[in-house]
Amino acid sequence: MATAPAPAAEEIAPATKALSCPNCGGTVTLRAAGYTVTVACQYCGSLLDVANPDVRLIKKYKEAVQELEIPLGTRGTLRGVEWEAIGYMRRSEGGAYPWEEYLLFNPYHGYRWLIANRGGWSFGEQLTRTPDWAGHTIALDGQNYDPFFANGRAQVDYVVGEFYWRVKVGESVATDDYVRPGFMLSREANNEEISWSLSEWMPPKEVGKAFGISALVQPWPPLPHQPSPHGRAVKTAAKIGFGMLALMLLAMFVFGSSASLFRGSLPVTLDGTPQSATVGPIALNRSWQIVNVSARSPELENGWIDIDYTLVNRETQVAYQAYGVAERYSGSDSDGPWTEGDRGATVKVASVPAGTYDLVVEYTGNRWGGAGYYARSEARSIDLQVRRGGVFISNFILAALFILAPLIFIAIRHMGFESARRGESDFASSGSDDD
Repeated sequence: MATAPAPAAEEIAPATKALSCPNCGGTVTLRAAGYTVTVACQYCGSLLDVANPDVRLIKKYKEAVQELEIPLGTRGTLRGVEWEAIGYMRRSEGGAYPWEEYLLFNPYHGYRWLIANRGGWSFGEQLTRTPDWAGHTIALDGQNYDPFFANGRAQVDYVVGEFYWRVKVGESVATDDYVRPGFMLSREANNEEISWSLSEWMPPKEVGKAFGISALVQPWPPLPHQPSPHGRAVKTAAKIGFGMLALMLLAMFVFGSSASLFRGSLPVTLDGTPQSATVGPIALNRSWQIVNVSARSPELENGWIDIDYTLVNRETQVAYQAYGVAERYSGSDSDGPWTEGDRGATVKVASVPAGTYDLVVEYTGNRWGGAGYYARSEARSIDLQVRRGGVFISNFILAALFILAPLIFIAIRHMGFESARRGESDFASSGSDDD
């Protein structure tokens, strides 16, 4: 933006003035008479010096004034203030990466800048105070701004309208930019002065509504200070998701507490002979509950025990079935001794209604033999335990993934947006550049 300081708002007073262009004779209206230094004729494009009573022709442009997206003289309301577009500049980074700047004027609030860059919009104000250094960042009004662009050079490529300093095509300034989401702090310097400006990212729809712009696009890659459209959604999804997880954990703690209903031992032999036993009564006093049945054979070695469970309601004869296997193997080979399997097995029966039950246990023990196996292959007993309550960890994991899926999806999109935004910075890491 411009390097000359803008007049303070309290110094501005309503004033307009009409004058004739010395080149084409067209009527040029000054909307900020008394403060405007140069103005470009909207008819022939000539640049005029209006700081003196006799209007002088500074430079005569041969090219016609281009059609502007916001015609000069257009009024629009931003941030509750009505602004009028009185000047336009097209600038670039040494001829590359062009952007546009509209000078806005309000007789009671002074000057502002409306900046268009790759379809994105920013609302800028020249500062009358200097930011402070805070390590490698810049601080302004208690907010830190990270470096984004450095050692740039902004030049004026085209100008039309009126301005509060003598602007000319070809003039350039050294630039540095610092950002935080939603805002950009820009430093411009030439041999005479240094100026700072603060730009706020504007939603395209807000600018379009204010100035009647219909062709609105979302810039990509994002503008340096463009806030992620997913940032707020990530916070909302995180609050909802983790809140639901907390409630689910609380429910598991309250309703998943367990209590022992039976504990005992059953004899077993590993000769393939089917065996059975009935234990009970088992009283279930909750409307619905999980029943856990654990079987463990402490001396099992090189064998397995197939176990079928049938939980039978004494009154209704409704049965609930489950299956488990306890197995243990060991031996040695060229790599040395090895073991595998588990001497115990736990099964869960879900959603069992209240009532008095018998548990029928049918089991068969078997030996295993093979090269290099250890000789001991006997088991003498099965330790059996029946408990009420508990949770299915797999169900909890699935429920957690289902609850957090929206958060994960939005977070991925947010990280993609931020990666693309930071990747445009002069200070981007190689990883950001690759993204």
